[in-house]
Amino acid sequence: MKDSKNKILVINPGATSTKIAVYQDMELLFKKTVEHSVQDLQEFSRVFDQYQYRLDLVLQSLKDENTNINTLQAIVGRGGLLKPLAGGTYQVNKKMIEDLEKAEQGEHASNLGAVMAWNLASQLDIPAFIVDPVSVDEMEPVARISGLADLKRISLSHALNMKAVARKVAKEMGKKYEEVNLVVVHLGTGVSVTPHKKGKMIDVNNAKAEGPFSPDRCGGLPADQLVKLCFSGKYTYEELKEKLGSKGGLYSYFGTMDVREVETMAKYGDKEADIVLDALAYQVGKEIGAMSTVLMGEVDRIILTGGIAYSKRIVEDIIERVKFIAPVEVVPGEEELESLALGALRIMQGQEKAAIYN
Repeated sequence: MKDSKNKILVINPGATSTKIAVYQDMELLFKKTVEHSVQDLQEFSRVFDQYQYRLDLVLQSLKDENTNINTLQAIVGRGGLLKPLAGGTYQVNKKMIEDLEKAEQGEHASNLGAVMAWNLASQLDIPAFIVDPVSVDEMEPVARISGLADLKRISLSHALNMKAVARKVAKEMGKKYEEVNLVVVHLGTGVSVTPHKKGKMIDVNNAKAEGPFSPDRCGGLPADQLVKLCFSGKYTYEELKEKLGSKGGLYSYFGTMDVREVETMAKYGDKEADIVLDALAYQVGKEIGAMSTVLMGEVDRIILTGGIAYSKRIVEDIIERVKFIAPVEVVPGEEELESLALGALRIMQGQEKAAIYN
């Protein structure tokens, strides 16, 4: 017999790990991170092909925690690189799985969240959901214009965590997310800066190609110099793509993606480390200022979240630059597991209706 409360399995796959949790309503029963070695993943030619391998490890973890899968009422996975869609909770369907398998928007470990949730939920005859995937697109038409007719600006961001902390801060303000204007900044492996206007992310720097640099991404680059580099013969297409997307940012300067290591270097007199850290805070502050103009200066709060928000130095530098715009709230880390569970729970408790992916 199933429990009377809503027991929800949460699956959040990352590049080298799969995070899982089980909630009963919003009570956390357990959470665990399953690590994947490079050797384990090398045998799979595509990210999509990893789903059974990862799912077997999830099932083993549930067994180790004495969690009977037949007591689950729903499974929610992290949303992947789907076509542009509005924020919200989506029930996983066959069309979504087909699109993730095609990976037309790109290969990413997050693509596996819906696949694993669907696979297991189908066996248990319970619903599977995703919440606020990275492809959430609520941009206004004017924000899509790039300045070159061949290209349009694309919305890819850390939507799940940003919308979660936005709702949390709005609640602390005694208001609904749909009643406030916020600039939310996710400071992680990538950096996303988004203006949230009455519950919608109306603009965003594509965290893979625009805005501030990050631990391993270049952010926006001088276009003329980049074009020359592309045709210099110095790098192949694949090499340059890797350099821009996973070996840029701090890594390109110091060979490490760990902000703490670079801060230690600066502390002991490395002048380049010192100025590059200053530049990171500088670029984030500049992007916050730009996104504040999108809201016509009517900003109720600026929110800093993500792993780098634990850095006292960087956070203080950013706050010093932007505190004149609005009060700054710092919500370090990420609440993705809880956010996924909350998204599913809102559907199960009838607070919202699940969106349909088509």
